[in-house]
Amino acid sequence: MELQPRIEHLKEKKLIGKHLKMSLVENKTVELWRNFMPRRKEITNKLTSDFISMQIYEETMNLNDMSQKFEKWAVTEVANFDHVPDGMETFTLQSGLYAVFDYKGLSTDSQIFIYIYGTWLPNSAYLLDDRPHFEVLGDKYKNGDPNSEEEIWIPIKPKS
Repeated sequence: MELQPRIEHLKEKKLIGKHLKMSLVENKTVELWRNFMPRRKEITNKLTSDFISMQIYEETMNLNDMSQKFEKWAVTEVANFDHVPDGMETFTLQSGLYAVFDYKGLSTDSQIFIYIYGTWLPNSAYLLDDRPHFEVLGDKYKNGDPNSEEEIWIPIKPKS
């Protein structure tokens, strides 16, 4: 696999959605999206039709710890927090530097993440930064389809 990212400086984003605490061992992603998707139309001030699957680690992401706890969010970007549906939460994603990988394939295929963290990152001019990781699920995203497309956003900082 030889996938080169584009490096982008993300501007702050306002997000509304739901989240659950989980680990890779106790993965509750399906439950999270099952709770969020039926209510997505209640979010009235969306900026795009995209959805974002976001992970926030309590401490720096540890690739060797499958039981490491993190928050998983199912969100969409909004113009403001003037109307937050009952039972949903807000999150402000701070600006910062990201490596953005355009990925085509099954979202359950861990090979892309093995490549990003095990090959690309160690050989790049960047270190992993301690900020949210996320995937943008746009119009070409098709859950469970090998032709699905998404953007994988990895928080980075220069090695100095």
